[in-house]
Amino acid sequence: MEKKEYVTPEYIMPEDMKRIRKKMDITQRELAELIHCSKSTVERWEMSEAPITGPVAFLLKLLEKHPEYIEEIKVPEKVCPVRLWYMHKQDVCTLIEVDESSRQVHIKNYTDKLMFRAFGVNETPDYEDYTEFLESRCFPRTRDKMKLVLKDLDLPFYDPFLIIEKTGGRMAEDHFWIKIER
Repeated sequence: MEKKEYVTPEYIMPEDMKRIRKKMDITQRELAELIHCSKSTVERWEMSEAPITGPVAFLLKLLEKHPEYIEEIKVPEKVCPVRLWYMHKQDVCTLIEVDESSRQVHIKNYTDKLMFRAFGVNETPDYEDYTEFLESRCFPRTRDKMKLVLKDLDLPFYDPFLIIEKTGGRMAEDHFWIKIER
């Protein structure tokens, strides 16, 4: 079996980290959030004179070459009162923002897999698409003995949003779920 070799950096210097971070137009805190470390770690790296080793060196060199990737993974500023994260296992598939009073829906897809997107190929769902999506993540309205299921969930009536709040939108034998932010 042929050994595969890669041209990857063993380290980067602190001034490189700072330059790349500024090129990406992100703060030390934002970089820390991006790479899942503390802001003080980023500060220490940038103030040091020692080489920075490990996966962060590879990641920063990759982001330097492809800064557009930051925009792909950036979470947009919240514009609606309710935010739903449609997830597959630990991966974000679709971010859904909803303003129920004005019946506005905004989405951002984080996957290219159409089957994993909350609304499939639909990039501009309307409020009716949103309500259909919610119902698709619940048991059917016509379910036999629905009142018993609602009682188990401690819900007074069938409301897909409330059901998803209680169940996480989890369905039997799939790995999709929904996290709700208000």
